[in-house]
Amino acid sequence: MFGVPVGDHNFIGREKEIRRLRANFLNGINSILISPRRWGKTSLVDHVRNHLDAPGIVTVYVDAFACRSEYDFYNALAGAIMKQTASQKELWLKNIKDFLLRVVPKLTYSPETYTDFSVSLGITPNEYSPEELLQLAETVAEKKDIELVICIDEFQKLGEFHHSLDFQRRLRSVWQHQKRVSYCLYGSQRHMMMDMFQRRNMPFYQFGDTFFLERIEIETWVEYIVSRYQEAEHDITPQLASEICHVVECHSSYVQQLAWLILTQLNPGEAASIQHLQQGIEDLLDANEMLFLQQISSLTTYQMNFLRAMSAGIVDGFNTRKVINQFNLGSSSSNITRLKQALIDADLIEPIGKKMQFTDPVFARWFKRFIAKQL
Repeated sequence: MFGVPVGDHNFIGREKEIRRLRANFLNGINSILISPRRWGKTSLVDHVRNHLDAPGIVTVYVDAFACRSEYDFYNALAGAIMKQTASQKELWLKNIKDFLLRVVPKLTYSPETYTDFSVSLGITPNEYSPEELLQLAETVAEKKDIELVICIDEFQKLGEFHHSLDFQRRLRSVWQHQKRVSYCLYGSQRHMMMDMFQRRNMPFYQFGDTFFLERIEIETWVEYIVSRYQEAEHDITPQLASEICHVVECHSSYVQQLAWLILTQLNPGEAASIQHLQQGIEDLLDANEMLFLQQISSLTTYQMNFLRAMSAGIVDGFNTRKVINQFNLGSSSSNITRLKQALIDADLIEPIGKKMQFTDPVFARWFKRFIAKQL
């Protein structure tokens, strides 16, 4: 499975992170998860939520991806709290009547099943103040005599709002005093999450237990890949399974995708070979090409040249005259600083110590091939 959160037997590893996050949930400790895109943050949080099995503790999931303003977020937060602290539609509507008296909800049913539904609250500043809405979780928890864990995915989106710093200060000023509610905050843009939680002058600095997800170990991946191939009545050697991991640098989503693309090539009963791996790599690059083209479509010539330098093996010393002239990076070291920051903000590269590296290992491989096509 790839491209979506995974569970059951598709979820592997992360034993240390599971124990730590579960302990935080049980003890009311705020959690901040930071990692590159598609390393499995959402799958990890979902796994802990689904296996928490702790009476009196209710987890609430909020997806902030579609939120574009402060009240978009308040509506998403309030709607999630109302729905996920009630067991069925009638109780959810009662929740709204009990806690949001000045709101008339609109129900929308799924046309396929007529059983799944969503509710639009349409809360505006005329009905509730920000402080009332941010205190809603604590109010619900007190009245129902429960503990709440609010899990907010794509939290970095809040950093893009108008007057974002004022908004973040408002969130923290209310949340830090709540006794029955804790928060798990995570998102897919690592540099923005690090800015929000690691900088001393930011409102959410030291808000909770911050941990960085590491790569799942090769040994764990190899065992998983071999077993899944066996379930599909195919063989793959541990050496070839290990090579899959090396190609994509143990990037969780890409390990799954490449292993799948190799599996789709096999005839009934056929074993995977190095030729299948080579074709799988080509298929992986082709499958992601439109996304990668979109990522570079708005880059300037200098920014593209910076990526070309990295693709050629340059990882530091970008402001030396030799590198500047060879790759046409502009006329000054200050321009190099701006180029680096712009590409970091675009989530294409990241600093590791004093050196730079591509954020996405498959993008790095594709970009090198893309350059070759241009020559």
